Amino acid sequence: MQDEFEPISISALQHFVFCERQCALIYIENVWAENRLTSEGRVLHERSDGEEVELRAGIRIVRGLRIASYCFGLIGRADVVEFHPDNHGTRLSGVEGVWKPIPIEYKRGRPKPDHCDEVQLCAQALCLEEMLHCNIHQGWIYYGQPRRRTSVEFTEDLRSETLATVVRVRELLSSGITPVAHYEKKCKSCSLMEMCLPKVAGNRRKVSSYLADVLRDDQ
Repeated sequence: MQDEFEPISISALQHFVFCERQCALIYIENVWAENRLTSEGRVLHERSDGEEVELRAGIRIVRGLRIASYCFGLIGRADVVEFHPDNHGTRLSGVEGVWKPIPIEYKRGRPKPDHCDEVQLCAQALCLEEMLHCNIHQGWIYYGQPRRRTSVEFTEDLRSETLATVVRVRELLSSGITPVAHYEKKCKSCSLMEMCLPKVAGNRRKVSSYLADVLRDDQ
């Protein structure tokens, strides 16, 4: 990572892939709001956070692990990292044995049609690889509604997509410009919808026509 790089939150990558405007509203304009979906997601994350270590069936389970990549300029926190005994794994400071790290991200709801969750998890793997001097080939995403884990392979394509997203997020944050709103079906589940106003703030919608509609509704 170059000295002039400001570290980017790993969660910003997920927001960016989901919606570039959402990412800008949160990380440029410091806007946030919570709805039922984000509230349920927060509760799900709180169950995994806590910076505690548990040993279960020979597997080391670390929750709320702080992670970072100097090379790519990333910082964040992994919901859960499981360390499985593996002869081809890596050694941990102060811990006997050789271990294979597997990052696990907890999400409310179901798998999404885009790669926003996979990119976020892959970024966690990149951080862990740098911190632990190892290669990580797989991670898991636990989705709350199906209540099961989905395996994610860290392929070269996913790694390339993740690194390209890092570059694009850095460009967005450096520009300080929030993209124009575009209404899509996924906007309905966004907690920022009332502040984003995608049906009003889009570049195809004139303020004059919006005011005319408001006045018409009041009559």
